[in-house]
Amino acid sequence: MSKLSFSTGATPAPHMLRNVTKVSWALLGGLFIFSGLIKLNDPVGTAYKFEEYFEVFAVDLPALDSIFLFFRGMSRTLSIVLSSLEVILGVALLLRWHLRAILWILLGLLVFFTFLTFYSAAFNKVTDCGCFGDFIKLTPWTSFAKDVFLLVLWAVVFFNQRFLRHSFVQGTPGIMTMTFVSAIAIGIGMRALGHLPYFDFLPYKVGNDIGKLMKPAEPARYRYTMTRNGETKEFDEYPTDSTWKYQAMTAVNPEKSRPVITDFEVSDIDGNSYTQELLKGNKMVLIVQNTNKADRDRFEAINALMAATAKSRKDITALTITSTSPAKFDSFRHDVNLSGPYYFADATVLKSIIRSNPGLVILSNGVVQAKYHYHDIPELFEVEKALAQTFQ
Repeated sequence: MSKLSFSTGATPAPHMLRNVTKVSWALLGGLFIFSGLIKLNDPVGTAYKFEEYFEVFAVDLPALDSIFLFFRGMSRTLSIVLSSLEVILGVALLLRWHLRAILWILLGLLVFFTFLTFYSAAFNKVTDCGCFGDFIKLTPWTSFAKDVFLLVLWAVVFFNQRFLRHSFVQGTPGIMTMTFVSAIAIGIGMRALGHLPYFDFLPYKVGNDIGKLMKPAEPARYRYTMTRNGETKEFDEYPTDSTWKYQAMTAVNPEKSRPVITDFEVSDIDGNSYTQELLKGNKMVLIVQNTNKADRDRFEAINALMAATAKSRKDITALTITSTSPAKFDSFRHDVNLSGPYYFADATVLKSIIRSNPGLVILSNGVVQAKYHYHDIPELFEVEKALAQTFQ
């Protein structure tokens, strides 16, 4: 006689669904932490992106322009707050600390970011969302697709929370852990805000040769699609046989045949180019992006350093580059007692060169030898030491 058995417990969850949920949970938390840390590495650059968005919204929604312009002025604070929040929420998710509440907050952020990336893509307003800072450049539609993917991960985790019931921290230890994580995240951002990014992903980073990056790495190469008597064939070189008829041309090496730096141009007050002269010899360049926002308290130390370069055996030329109008800058330099020649360049270029206003860039024959935030003004011997270093 066979024995009957009855199951009294819940039916075990499908193995595949449990694994998909856990993978989605790990990916969602990890990507939020990664995205937040990349932004905290360069909070000034992140703030520039916020400024772009707020300027666009102020123009497109004139009835609310005062609100958006107010937030534009808060861009650096928002940069630290939102970037830190990404890290904090990512860690909380991975620790499953108050999981349901954390997921709802994550949804709010995801909806907000998805709206921004869709708006950028659909109306071509901000061509790079800055989702992963300057480390990974994403097109607007790629950014939007990334946010949709994150929403899918969120949905998988939210509707299958039963597989993530065990919390790794809770109670007082959980509060202490999250307080520590918050302090670390905010501290990372504040340190980068008051100095320079920990890692520089821009074309003007230390060790880069500006002159070389203004030229293509290699000549452009193309593949030609030709037809003859109904036959289609591709050629690496344009055929000399005139019986082949041209159809299309495709670039084989578009990245290497295009200069990395395309907008670096420095000129004097009369509009004469100074770019090539700047890339010769030893130069100590003071970058003053915008005189309205430049920290004037640091100019006593800056002026002393610029005067000291005249005594250097390294034959260092000290000069200033700004994006401010000539008349306004002339008034400013008298206010801060800044001497020496000065030149002009595009504001966006200067923001890319250094995340400091003012900031110092040391060049040797166009190679970036060192960069200094205005909180870290060096002594002359440090500048000379920087000029002596070599790069592979």
